[in-house]
Amino acid sequence: MKGDHDAFAALVTSQIASLHGLAGLVLRDWGGTEDAVQEALLKAWRDLPHLREADRFEAWLRRLLINACHDEGRRLGRRRGEVPFAPMHEPSAPDAFKTMMQRDELARGFAGLTNEQRTVLSLRYYLDLSSTDGAAAMGMRETTYRSKVHRALRALDSALADVARGTGHTEGPST
Repeated sequence: MKGDHDAFAALVTSQIASLHGLAGLVLRDWGGTEDAVQEALLKAWRDLPHLREADRFEAWLRRLLINACHDEGRRLGRRRGEVPFAPMHEPSAPDAFKTMMQRDELARGFAGLTNEQRTVLSLRYYLDLSSTDGAAAMGMRETTYRSKVHRALRALDSALADVARGTGHTEGPST
């Protein structure tokens, strides 16, 4: 049994940071992020013997995480936390204030999106997944996924315009 644990740990260790990042972008709630990642990993551990294509492990794990994020998002309901500023790990640049303002505007615009919109944009632009891999992670056809990414980008553009006009807010739809 110890060997099983070690093998599973070896499989998921390289995925942990991207799983937390994806869940954080989708849920915007640290506690919810932790719960979703733990739930996805627990389900992966339980269901690993049933995985038919071992070379699809990463895509399968992402799909489990997305499902866990959506479940957690429903559990959290409309309660949304403030979007924390990410700590800066690089030295201050001459234009650090402008960079911080852009991050804040993007975070507020992102907050106005639905969970599904945040998910497809996170898969595409945070994890840099191809349309094929993103669609697999969402459990949908590739054309549907590309359409959802396009609509999510339009919604983000609109949300950013609202933020620029000062009408944007940090709480968005819960779905």
